[in-house]
Amino acid sequence: MASDEFLKSIEVNFQKATKYLQKINGEEFLPDDLANQIMMANATYVVRFGVRLRGKIFTFTGYRSVHSDHFEPVKGGIRYDVLVDQKEVEALAALMTYKCALVEVPFGGAKGGLIINIKEWKPEELEKITRRFTQELAKRDLIHPSQNVPAPDVGTGEREMAWMADEFRRLNPTDLNAWACVTGKPVNKGGISGRTEATGRGVKYALKAFFENDVDVKKSGLQKGLKGKRIIVQGLGNVGYYAAYFLSIEDNAIITHVIERDGAIINEEGIDIRSLKSYLTSNGTIKGYKGFVESGPEVLEEKADILIPAAMELVIHKDNAERIQSSVIIEAANGPVSSEADDILREKGKIIIPDLYANAGGVTVSYFEWIKNLGRIRLGRLQRRAQESQMSNLIHGIEAMTGKNFPAGFKSRSVQGLSERDLVYSGLEDTMTETYESISELWNSEFDIPDLRTAAMIIAVKRVVQSYSSMGI
Repeated sequence: MASDEFLKSIEVNFQKATKYLQKINGEEFLPDDLANQIMMANATYVVRFGVRLRGKIFTFTGYRSVHSDHFEPVKGGIRYDVLVDQKEVEALAALMTYKCALVEVPFGGAKGGLIINIKEWKPEELEKITRRFTQELAKRDLIHPSQNVPAPDVGTGEREMAWMADEFRRLNPTDLNAWACVTGKPVNKGGISGRTEATGRGVKYALKAFFENDVDVKKSGLQKGLKGKRIIVQGLGNVGYYAAYFLSIEDNAIITHVIERDGAIINEEGIDIRSLKSYLTSNGTIKGYKGFVESGPEVLEEKADILIPAAMELVIHKDNAERIQSSVIIEAANGPVSSEADDILREKGKIIIPDLYANAGGVTVSYFEWIKNLGRIRLGRLQRRAQESQMSNLIHGIEAMTGKNFPAGFKSRSVQGLSERDLVYSGLEDTMTETYESISELWNSEFDIPDLRTAAMIIAVKRVVQSYSSMGI
């Protein structure tokens, strides 16, 4: 099964990293027994519940896996999909542990899922199912602002998070922090500006950090900077769309191929991503859009500078890895490259920017949202006007001293205080940039680290071990 291979790939990557952590400075740092404890999921809960719909009772199966609670609350999305199973949820929960540790977000790792085909149900039916699922999770504290905080994933979004938060609040009417039980909510329900596009924007910041690093870019055989880079995007969901959109409009990269379930769009001159997304949303398909071809996964093998797999896991595997031509692959999805494919691509000299770093923008901004909910105040509310007043006074002083007017365009931008979205973007970029610098430094160190994935995993696991040690384990 694909989920078995996905979990195996994460475990293989973990084991590659632990070889470098067995001893540090001549002293035992990560013995095998502790490594085994960290690698395994702490607990996986299976819930089965009935919901009366359409005149009869339907039974649904859901999962919530807690991989590590070295920090609480544990954090991880909930996906709605017919292919959800226990192994997949446990693999995703493990990835969340390492992801949070890598970007220094103080959460443990968790993940959840519900076996459901969302296309078979009307919105009001999905709401009823989601509220019942929330009730089952709440009974076991598998949704709680201080213990277990879900977020959106495949098949879920702001709407489902709003339903879950409202149901938890209804079950806990005296809990002041009830809205912090999930992240990824609509802004008008305790969400945070910038969360919707956070993972995609994080992918853009990750690529920017790579392409500004002289040493690392040289290894790829490409030139510095994102301008003019030709990009293949697989999956035009939330993550793929925003990554492609920001790269094209802010960095002047060229999106030449977009792969979706029913085919692909190819335009060597560059695809208008906003137009394509609008067409997909309106029609439910990319068929009929300019440049459509009835090709599928084989488009991953087309020539480009950057490949962004932003759909599901294991789309690059041992059978197609040899034919991948892109110089840089950034894992916008979780686990899109199998461990066997990873070895093949590394032998070919391809650079892989790994998922536990590349798509960490979502959990980073989820952390900001959680903090906002606990503080019960919008980011920037206290200081924005003070910033504007301070900068305005400074500019007036400069004008008075020089006898010249400050350029109007610069003046209007300079005196504008930081909004919540500005602060979120700033915090996200800082996180992605600093994290990449740490990964790159280790990759280029004297320890002969083979790739970015191993370097990132070493940093993550080392931080988990340190957390366990501080707990006396």
